Amino acid sequence: MPTPKKGARLGGSPAHQRLILANLATDLFRYGRITTTESKARTLRPHAEKLITKAKKAHLGENPLAQRREVLKTIRDKGVVHVLFTEIAPTFAERPGGYTRITKLGPRKGDNAPMAVIEIVTEEYVAKAVTTPAATKADEKPAAAEETPAEESTEETTDEAAAEETPAEESTEAAADESTDEKTEGDKA
Repeated sequence: MPTPKKGARLGGSPAHQRLILANLATDLFRYGRITTTESKARTLRPHAEKLITKAKKAHLGENPLAQRREVLKTIRDKGVVHVLFTEIAPTFAERPGGYTRITKLGPRKGDNAPMAVIEIVTEEYVAKAVTTPAATKADEKPAAAEETPAEESTEETTDEAAAEETPAEESTEAAADESTDEKTEGDKA
């Protein structure tokens, strides 16, 4: 038996919370975005994303009738389920997750409740190239080899500058050695 949710519920009972989430999810899929309290938006997000994932699996050919029936258990409006399966799910075929976005608004005027907008993400998903540490090191070496001719000209100027600085460094080191020798002689006397 599943463990009941701890803490306060959105409604007074578990059945009321399920109905609230079903109605919020229905409106989210119908309108694309809804304004509600932050706590309801945060509770709705995983619920709605699971429903979108079921619709996406059906779109990809994984037992579509069973997936549709699973979604119909929650969303009772067949028109909204049809929109979910035919319009919303195909847009998320490549996206691995993160189908919704929550944006916080100011407090509600009447009771000062924190408000938020939850919406379905409409931007195109662009897959990022997977980089491994070994691949990045291999990419850096050829880039350094290509820049070698440019570095040679700078190395010559730095070698000349280093050669000019070397006598000055040696003289300061010699002066430091002489001062330590004088201190040790003064300690002996």
